[in-house]
Amino acid sequence: MGLIRRLRVTQRAMERARELCYEEIRRRTRVTDIAQRVAKLKWQWAGYIARWTDDIRRVAGSRWRQAAQDRALWNSLQKTYVQQWTSIG
Repeated sequence: MGLIRRLRVTQRAMERARELCYEEIRRRTRVTDIAQRVAKLKWQWAGYIARWTDDIRRVAGSRWRQAAQDRALWNSLQKTYVQQWTSIG
């Protein structure tokens, strides 16, 4: 049984213990379904990672993985990125 399924089963069990329909409980408490929340967070993380690699390529170039292996070079690129980011944002 997958993690999301176990979380969903646990959430439903807690809702049944209250002897109310789960839609009614969610409407009153404004709690979202655990599976929907996990899916939303997963897509947010995917978007963050996609933007992160774009930002790295912009600062370090297309060979950023090789640059990351050279710690001194990577630290200087990191400082450059932080300076650019703080001046923009």
